[in-house]
Amino acid sequence: MERDRIIVRGARENNLKDVSLEIPKQQITVFTGVSGSGKSSLVLDTIAAKSRRELNDTFPTFVQQYLPKYGRPHVDAIENLPIAIVIDQKKPAQNSRSTVGTYTDIAALLRLLFSRVGQPFVGYAESFSFNHPEGSCPRCSGLGEIRELDIHKLVDFDKSLNDEDTIHYIAFGKGGWRWIRYAHSGLFDLDKKIRDYSPEELDLFLNSPQIRLKNPPSNWPKTAKYEGLIPRMYRSIINSEEGLLHAAVLNPMLRMGVCPDCGGTRLSPRVLSCKIDGKNIAEVSALSITKLNAWVRSLTSPLAVDLQAAIGARLTALEEIGLGYLSLDRAVGTLSGGEAQRCKIAKYINSSLSDVLYILDEPSTGLHNHDIELMKHSVRRLRDAGNTVLLVEHHREMIRIADHVVDMGPGPGADGGQIIFEGTYDALLHSHTATGEALGMRGAFKESPRQAMQHFPLQHATLHNLKDISVPLPLGVFGVIAGVAGSGKSSLMECFRRDYPTPSDIVYISQKNIGVSLRSTPATYLDVASDIRKRFAKTHHMKELYFTFNGKGACPVCGGKGVVISEMAFMDNIETVCDACGGLRYSKEALEYTISGPSSELSRESETLNIAQVFDLSVRRASEFFHGTAIEEKLRPLMDVGLGYLHLNQALSTLSGGELQRLKLASHLGEKGKIFIIDEPTDGLHLKDVHHLVALFERMVDEGNTLYVIEHNTDVIRAADYVIELGPGAGENGGELLFAGTPHALAACPASVTARYL
Repeated sequence: MERDRIIVRGARENNLKDVSLEIPKQQITVFTGVSGSGKSSLVLDTIAAKSRRELNDTFPTFVQQYLPKYGRPHVDAIENLPIAIVIDQKKPAQNSRSTVGTYTDIAALLRLLFSRVGQPFVGYAESFSFNHPEGSCPRCSGLGEIRELDIHKLVDFDKSLNDEDTIHYIAFGKGGWRWIRYAHSGLFDLDKKIRDYSPEELDLFLNSPQIRLKNPPSNWPKTAKYEGLIPRMYRSIINSEEGLLHAAVLNPMLRMGVCPDCGGTRLSPRVLSCKIDGKNIAEVSALSITKLNAWVRSLTSPLAVDLQAAIGARLTALEEIGLGYLSLDRAVGTLSGGEAQRCKIAKYINSSLSDVLYILDEPSTGLHNHDIELMKHSVRRLRDAGNTVLLVEHHREMIRIADHVVDMGPGPGADGGQIIFEGTYDALLHSHTATGEALGMRGAFKESPRQAMQHFPLQHATLHNLKDISVPLPLGVFGVIAGVAGSGKSSLMECFRRDYPTPSDIVYISQKNIGVSLRSTPATYLDVASDIRKRFAKTHHMKELYFTFNGKGACPVCGGKGVVISEMAFMDNIETVCDACGGLRYSKEALEYTISGPSSELSRESETLNIAQVFDLSVRRASEFFHGTAIEEKLRPLMDVGLGYLHLNQALSTLSGGELQRLKLASHLGEKGKIFIIDEPTDGLHLKDVHHLVALFERMVDEGNTLYVIEHNTDVIRAADYVIELGPGAGENGGELLFAGTPHALAACPASVTARYL
């Protein structure tokens, strides 16, 4: 029956080459293929975008302006498409009031439990919320921390209200709408310096609560109340959303600390007085999820029975996916991308929705093999509830759970975008595709690990959950820091960076944003864009500005943007490709000038390209085109880290965290005598590319560097000279040194959690 399949016809998004396929419903389909082969273009940018866009179209036009925007995918048709829920690794928006409890909705059930069972009775469920006026701590307004205003950083006491910039905050400058409330109050001499105010005047200026003025001046608003500067700052700025919006201006004036009234619990004394079995709601929320689940199950009150089941089901889902070490009061902003993604999965496991399309983007990222076993169980539960699950994945254990596999390729970028295999996991193993062959390969243990001539003695590391660890860190070797997610690996390396005598020798390469702007591309990041423009300018005896779309070479119609945007009030803006330049961004005059590539064996043929065509080359093709030049030399590091498929003009905002990390690594290749700390570099890498990356690491060490890689991939661990494993669990159950030595010795260590997967 066609109804039991999602039918995609003619998908052409990004590098997809008119792809058509049928995806079985209520099964797990895994999309594999080398990095850049088109997996995300098909699953996220086509299937998910089509579903979410059509769902948004069902809402009134006015509502649509507040919903996430999805581009119109380039596809002929998609039939039998369910509602899609994308479970990616993007963290929720930063919000100081968002916790694991509020994010998973468990906090709401816990509040209901305390309102029913807790003694003494202090109010209904909403009274137990730190986001509600009845429940929040009066001093910190439910934030758990106080931000104390340093009045001398806000006010220049050597100036008068009539001077410029006496109060250093937005709209308090002379003539500003906030300044008017003091200047027009009639209470102060506007030419008198603040330090010359009498004690009564100063107290009125700084500390007065809201009062109605007696006989105010005529220019004072009739309904307005006067309020002192300090209470006004706290009420309308420091403890409001404005304080978050203008944090860069405000924070230098504040001293931060735990609220002394609530002890960081965010709740009022009245709420904290209500207890169940001797614990208040703050103490319960601070328990690890594993301990909280046991506490909930231990309750004996008949009023708690139905809530025990509801809370227990949600807590168990979090435990089963490996998040038992988290607590409900943990701020969402402190979670890793992988932890946030697993919270979302656990949330949906208990959903009563069925026939939903769940799309998971590399759920194995950042997970130890032990945690992946838990993840596999959770993904199967999503399917068994009558849902369709699509996974974009590289990890062999996650691919193994597929009912159906779609392998994309054969190469990255322009060389990909095709389906090269469809079928079962067992058939994939015998398919002779890059994925099938890589799945059958296992990295071998290194026969002769390097011996370190020098060690750095890391002593008594106690950062975060580390339990007084002392361990020698050999220099001049390829080292791996292993252990389950949350075991303390990054904390150990942070201690290394902090305590090492010459921090400038350490290069830390994480997956966090590398500080790219909207116009950043591989060409600008590696500084080849200027070289290319100079080549055009020198060839045609012109200035460089004529070959940049930010300068005189820009298309005069779109201003170098490549698109023309028509604003449609509260409807979506309409974005159309510029007719004048066809989206190339350059003026017609700039595109008339060309340069030629070399006539060599490396070049497929001697090409003549204009500036737009050159920047549209992939790194691999550009290296051939500029063979034998400084441009090729600058591009070689990108080839070495496996990013040859990127285009020179590709926006860095379109790259994954792993691709950005390898781009950052490329910019450091060739350095010697450095200590590199690299955080999970195999994230998002195809199995074949992992072996390529290991070879690069070996070369970096041979060139005189030290490498410490935080990693779960067993092929990388087996290739190392030295391994440190932390654990045995995560959070408070981790932070112990389980092993330090060679990978071969690790495989025989009974205390190791990793050994059984080697």
